[in-house]
Amino acid sequence: MIHSFVKKGSFQDSVSLMLISRKLSEHPDVEEISVMMGTPANKDLLQATGFWSPDFDEATPNDICIAIKAETVDSSIVDVIVAALEEELANLAKNQGGSGKRIPKARRLASAVQRMPDANTVLISIAGEYAADLTDSALDRDLNVMIFSDNVTLEDEIRLKQKAADKGLIVMGPDCGTTMIAGSPLAFANIIPEGNIGVVGASGTGIQELCSQIALEGQGITHAIGLGGRDLSVDVGGISAMTALDMLANDANTKVIAFVSKPPAEEVRQKIIQRMKSINKPVVALFLGSKIDQPKDGNVYLINTIDKAARLAAELSEVEKDYETMNPVPNSKILGLYTGGTLAAETALILAEGMNAEIDAKHEKGTMLDVDGHKVVDLGDDFYTVGRPHPMIDPSSRQEEIMKLAKRPEIGVVLLDVVLGYGSMKNPAESVATAVTKLKEKRQEPINFIATVTGTNQDPQGRDNEIAILKEAGITVVNNLPEAAMLAFALITPRAETGELKPYPLLDGVKVINAGLRGFAEDLQAAKTAVVQYQWAPVAGGNKKLANILKHLK
Repeated sequence: MIHSFVKKGSFQDSVSLMLISRKLSEHPDVEEISVMMGTPANKDLLQATGFWSPDFDEATPNDICIAIKAETVDSSIVDVIVAALEEELANLAKNQGGSGKRIPKARRLASAVQRMPDANTVLISIAGEYAADLTDSALDRDLNVMIFSDNVTLEDEIRLKQKAADKGLIVMGPDCGTTMIAGSPLAFANIIPEGNIGVVGASGTGIQELCSQIALEGQGITHAIGLGGRDLSVDVGGISAMTALDMLANDANTKVIAFVSKPPAEEVRQKIIQRMKSINKPVVALFLGSKIDQPKDGNVYLINTIDKAARLAAELSEVEKDYETMNPVPNSKILGLYTGGTLAAETALILAEGMNAEIDAKHEKGTMLDVDGHKVVDLGDDFYTVGRPHPMIDPSSRQEEIMKLAKRPEIGVVLLDVVLGYGSMKNPAESVATAVTKLKEKRQEPINFIATVTGTNQDPQGRDNEIAILKEAGITVVNNLPEAAMLAFALITPRAETGELKPYPLLDGVKVINAGLRGFAEDLQAAKTAVVQYQWAPVAGGNKKLANILKHLK
């Protein structure tokens, strides 16, 4: 049996009412309780789920509809639940008072703007059927919008996103669960270290996992911009994705861009990739479910899992940091001088893949790669060890090769390995550093040395000690061979002039008007982000005709 009642004029957000519904349903004398605002969509839901009562016919979107499913026909259960509901609402109001700094409140958007004249974002988590109108009003005031709400029509989404793009703004959503801008959490978010990676995503948990994995790799982000799950559909066409990419392309602090989305429409995917290729920054793109025929397309790296995307973004982040401290040598050649055969072989494979070249399997005279002037040599090959010790014991063969570079101006980048451990020389880094220092005294043309170190701090030489010696000699030390290759390619590849950046003010930091879930405002305040709580309620009691008349009277 369904018992029901209506609490007039007491607007509450949907999440709070869902939690109250669950708690009240724990009462031993009821089967289940549904507590919802009397919006048209909620009334349809009450009918569809078997909780409908004629008492709800006259309920407005400002009224709470309470349906009690119970075996008993005794209507006194209503009084019990009414009392319990009043207690929960009182607790809710008390908790909203908070124990920290008071959050400014406003009952109209205009009042919220008056409370915070420099606001630049409205975060909307109200009933979806009302979100479009509020978004329209926010855009009219030149405010960016994040729509956490779902159940916004496709037509409204397209119209609002295009309106925002035309005004140089962005609409994130609808159904956008995650955005993090300059450390400010909008809706679901994590505390991620500051770094140089900018993230764009049409998947809320995808953004969170990608950012978390980036943090686990020891890197951080500038911003993470959510789009909403439908943005990359054929109908929407990636309107907000294009804006978000433009925002990060023009952000001086963002050096690497990572993009994640659920399976997109193929034509939109291609459109997004073309935009990525026009950006003068490396881009890691993860389109879940898309087949990867070409892992690298210009500056765009296509990846198929979140962990790989995070790892590559972190490596590119390090590459960009190192690049800024080194001497770019456009169109010069790469030389690899390795003491470890496997390290030389892997480096050769990575470089060959990056150049779309084939490797000669014969490896004559220890040459692992010889393509268009780029060369990788295994100095531990038999050709170099006839009558002399292995270069991990005797560094002279590599020192000689380094000194030859004084007369080879075409070489702009040299890749090296330093292998530690038992059996190796006592101080392999010192031998490399000495040769590099002597070379730089004789050579006038710029040259870059990039090294990887194989070993641990527990080895006799001590990894950190060896790295310090290499860095003191001006040798850049990277974490692994792929990172060394990417840095080498970055140094020899000409980069287009960035031109004058046109930064988006939003990325300087958000100042938020929060319409809906108060918890979002509390999180923003905890993150030291300026926020005003807009205590939204349906205009004219939810009467759309009257609300439209009032809108035109303003």
